Amino acid sequence: MGEDKAKPKGVWPAVRPFVNGGTSGMLATCVIQPVDMIKVRMQLGQGSAAQVTKNMLRNEGIRAFYKGLSAGLLRQATYTTARLGTFRILTNKAVAANDGKPLPLYQKALCGLTAGAIGASVGSPADLALIRMQADATLPAAQRRNYTNAFNALYRIVGDEGVLALWKGAGPTVVRAMALNMGMLASYDQSVEFFRDSIGMGDAATVVGASAVSGFFAAAFSLPFDYVKTQIQKMQPDAEGRYPYTGSLDCAMKTLKSGGPLKFYTGFPVYCVRIAPHVMLTWIFLNQIQKLQRTAGL
Repeated sequence: MGEDKAKPKGVWPAVRPFVNGGTSGMLATCVIQPVDMIKVRMQLGQGSAAQVTKNMLRNEGIRAFYKGLSAGLLRQATYTTARLGTFRILTNKAVAANDGKPLPLYQKALCGLTAGAIGASVGSPADLALIRMQADATLPAAQRRNYTNAFNALYRIVGDEGVLALWKGAGPTVVRAMALNMGMLASYDQSVEFFRDSIGMGDAATVVGASAVSGFFAAAFSLPFDYVKTQIQKMQPDAEGRYPYTGSLDCAMKTLKSGGPLKFYTGFPVYCVRIAPHVMLTWIFLNQIQKLQRTAGL
């Protein structure tokens, strides 16, 4: 996963990890978007994966699976660009400070936590737009916002609710991103070292194996926070202007009281199926991009 050792002159070496990370994440999102839509609908209580898929096809058509794609791409262009770029910069500097030796797992985890927090802070507005666009069709007709695309959503949120509303739910978003990236990034680097150096697997098998491991840990670490984040971001005020939750902690406590701890893992199989392939595709695309860049002398 490490950046190649060539040192082209100019600003490119500094921005390359960010460009590569964002591009690979956007390509993966184009493939995974339908599964992500099903996951959100399940979290909103519309039934099992099969029921959601059947109802969407019957009532909304195939295009419904790609509703919110523009927001998803914008999210990757901000969030994934920032988190993968930051993680690679941090780990490269940490390895250099460690005399070129592999980092211990706890240092990789700290780098993942930091990268996740930075990425989520940058990408929170796009994430809010994505959740609202995906949840819009589940609302009564009178309550639907009918955003046309991600930029229309951001524009209307600022106009109707103020600039700070773009970071509504940013607290649980950042915490969720820290958990996800600690699981995803640290376990990926650790698995690459294990599969490649200890077992002697080839490049392709190493990428697939490490991606599967990191995808599982990313899902297991982050789904409870993702559930709370989704509930906070899609909530609507009642007739008296009161929201169902006062914040992420209130949402978590009410969810725990009403549904128990397993409620936080609603949709885990679909979430894991969505996260793991997205992780795998992101790393596969990233490795292919790096190979192309090495071939082109970049």
